[in-house]
Amino acid sequence: MDAIAAYFDNFKNIIDKVVKTQSEALHQRARIISDAVLKGNNIFAFGCSHAGLLALELYYRTGGMALVNPIKAPGLNLDIDPATMTSQIERLSDYGRIILDNQPIGSGDVLIIHSVSGRNTVTVDMALRGKEIGATIIALTSLETANQVKSRHPSGKSLHHIADLVLDNCGCLGDASLEIPNVPEKVAPTCTAVGAAMLNAMMAQAVALITQAGAIAPVFVSANLDHGDAHNKAMLEKYKDNIFYMGHHRKNS
Repeated sequence: MDAIAAYFDNFKNIIDKVVKTQSEALHQRARIISDAVLKGNNIFAFGCSHAGLLALELYYRTGGMALVNPIKAPGLNLDIDPATMTSQIERLSDYGRIILDNQPIGSGDVLIIHSVSGRNTVTVDMALRGKEIGATIIALTSLETANQVKSRHPSGKSLHHIADLVLDNCGCLGDASLEIPNVPEKVAPTCTAVGAAMLNAMMAQAVALITQAGAIAPVFVSANLDHGDAHNKAMLEKYKDNIFYMGHHRKNS
């Protein structure tokens, strides 16, 4: 078989499904983000292990919104050996609450949480704590997976049960998408590539809405362009009270 062609066929089918089923939701979530930015609130993004790659994709990114603050916590970002520890740590009770309580997040802010299954304790605790604080929770998940696996949280709830707004990446159960003859396991996950496309599209729409409202959208350009360093430095300075990955702290925190 041609696994490359088969994977890209699968990928295109998933993207087509996302466009057909998630476009309205993406527009709505973009409106939530643009409204938060226009009101001076803040944007945060989180995920455990590989899910956290999308939080990193959104921040300090060429063409990305400068205001997205990734939430990074010890043991959850594939920065430890053995890597299997990440699977153990994301099941710890109350760790998600501890992480969020040490972030400059407040009422009116937006928290984007990515988890394919949405079942693990850290993710659920973070969503629950975010709602207690008064943040709006946007979940990116796989509903096909989330609806077929049992929550590991004591409440019995998964991420999509708690989030204010849910985006479905339209992936298959377990995320690996491709069957290869004589290989018992499926291969070729799709959540990172599809999720990145969804979130970048959502952010682009948020930028469009911010601009339509008459504001200057806080967008980074490539530091490899001749004017990039000066532009990005100006963005970091202008929005320093909403950007926390440069070591700033929330006012009146």
